[in-house]
Amino acid sequence: MSNISIIGAGSWGTTLAILLAEKGINVQLHSVFREHNKKMQRERENELYLKGFKFPSSLQINPSLKDTLKNEIIIIAIPVKFLRKVLKKIKKNLIEKDKIFVSVSKGIEAKSLKRPSQIIEEEIGKVKIAVLSGPNIAYEVARKIPSASVVASYYRKVALKIQQLFTTSFFRVYTHSDVIGVELGGALKNIIAIACGISDGLGLGTNTKAALVTRGLVEISRLGKSLKAKPETFWGISGLGDLVTTCFSPYSRNRFVGEEIGKGKKLKEVIKRMNMVAEGVETVRSAYRLSKKLNIDMPITHQVYLVLYKNKSPQKAVYDLMNRPLKKEKLF
Repeated sequence: MSNISIIGAGSWGTTLAILLAEKGINVQLHSVFREHNKKMQRERENELYLKGFKFPSSLQINPSLKDTLKNEIIIIAIPVKFLRKVLKKIKKNLIEKDKIFVSVSKGIEAKSLKRPSQIIEEEIGKVKIAVLSGPNIAYEVARKIPSASVVASYYRKVALKIQQLFTTSFFRVYTHSDVIGVELGGALKNIIAIACGISDGLGLGTNTKAALVTRGLVEISRLGKSLKAKPETFWGISGLGDLVTTCFSPYSRNRFVGEEIGKGKKLKEVIKRMNMVAEGVETVRSAYRLSKKLNIDMPITHQVYLVLYKNKSPQKAVYDLMNRPLKKEKLF
């Protein structure tokens, strides 16, 4: 097996580092924060983002970005909001481009409206890219709870290689060719998770969440289809699978943000109390802009945007969603 580098030591990057290291693979994990690297080296644990899971001996913390980039496979686990900035540093320290970049980031950049793989290619150049996404709550995977994921790449051999790399007895990986769909599924489901969290915070029921999940999936499919994704992708692991997990899991950061807002908290107040990024907060703005640009009807996304950024009350957003003109059910 190749030596692996993981850039980004949040909960998911750390979970993947441990998963690979426990397979006997030499893994180098690099945090973009110097003191975080030192703390993990000293404690042999990521106490900040994944407390309670000790590092295997084959997992090493490398404070040097340049040294970390010498390995053949580079996994990018950086929130999309900071991705471009980190990639610019990677480019400066990258000696050769004959690498495989694996993005595990989920989101759409607010300014450019681009997906992580597009940002990687824009900043690094033409390289082999794969995207790993799915219903993967980091804490559950770290506990070895059976989970599934999907890796998408335009290069079939790359997808197969990454599939073999990550698959374990508790983490099953499928391959896919629809990079656009897999990335959009992983990004857009966070918006619906915020909506479900708002529903939870308001004390609404399972009926409400079921309606949000099913109609949310329709919105995701609509936007995805307009961006050249395959509609059927959104009924798979990176679409429906990820959507269900993120909307119902008590560990979902995006659902938590929505729940707090449903209880009456303000967005800035909620974000300030969190030590990890809830990608959906930024993705709401990106998806809202895309829907307007492409003239795609996304009523749930629109209402979440108004609640988060225009101070609309969650109660009024629910009322407006329920009292739209009646129509025939359409799936795309």
